[in-house]
Amino acid sequence: MIDRYSRQTLFKGIGKEGQKILGRSMAVIAGCGGLGTVIATALVRAGIGKVRIIDRDFIEYHNLQRQALFDEDDIKAQLPKAIAAERHLRRVNSSVQVKGIVADLNQANIENLIIDADIVMDGMDNFETRFLINDACLKHRIPWVYGGAVSSYGMTMNIIPGKPPCFRCFASSPKPGTTLTCDTAGIISPTPFVIGSLQVAEAMKILLGASEISQHLVIVDVWESSLDRIKIRPRPDCPACGGQYQFLESELGIRATSLCGQHAMQVLNPRMGNISLDELATRLKPLGDVSHNQFMLRFTADGHDTVVFPDGRVIIKDTNDEAVARGLYTKYIGS
Repeated sequence: MIDRYSRQTLFKGIGKEGQKILGRSMAVIAGCGGLGTVIATALVRAGIGKVRIIDRDFIEYHNLQRQALFDEDDIKAQLPKAIAAERHLRRVNSSVQVKGIVADLNQANIENLIIDADIVMDGMDNFETRFLINDACLKHRIPWVYGGAVSSYGMTMNIIPGKPPCFRCFASSPKPGTTLTCDTAGIISPTPFVIGSLQVAEAMKILLGASEISQHLVIVDVWESSLDRIKIRPRPDCPACGGQYQFLESELGIRATSLCGQHAMQVLNPRMGNISLDELATRLKPLGDVSHNQFMLRFTADGHDTVVFPDGRVIIKDTNDEAVARGLYTKYIGS
């Protein structure tokens, strides 16, 4: 039988010894959308020993245009992205330990979810979570690879603890409505494929301790066929580089977050803990059609399709209004 990685080990940058290192490595993927699915399939096929996929969302038809791991059967089965990804990837490479975790990555759980990682891969769609990843990875000295994709362009950069710049050295929280999103600008499928592939190449180099690791912010426009490399300078007053992890240490409370490309809000109370979907289904039955499986519960109330997860998270569709989302959450789930 031909060795699964024979073509990869022929590459001088990896070789047989490098493959052994990859096989002993642990990668955490934060987010399993366009970028995350590309990253996950590439890492698993490359033989990274353990891959943990964290995602809070479920699959919809508009995801299939660019999210490589899912199909229509996953939607019919009402599977969360993390679970569907785990099932598909275990069939791709049974020698890799793949674990999908359905969760919102937040300050209450991020340290436990990344503590054993050799590298963290960014597949997120919002700055707040990236700042959180940056804090947690710097604190625990775990390298991570930033990536973002929208419209026809995207960018990526390696963040190496102890070797500034970090993410906060060049990024700041944008004001609402001032940045392009999948909702406003759309996205074409080549964009996450290209950016995610660049992220994985960098991750492999970092894990192998290669000398060719990029020290630049790389920006690619697949429509214009352009690639730019920008040297980012460390910020002398960067709180994160100075050991102040403000996002990681912020006060926990009910959070409402707009979901990119979905015209929907996620509401989360980190203090709520797990809830029984069976009991909730019984309580909500007077509302009409309520369906659920072990992963999530769906119902419609006040004109909004609503999805509830066992960790108490709720996704409320057809609104980007935080007040509306919080009100529906309190009314039907609890405070």
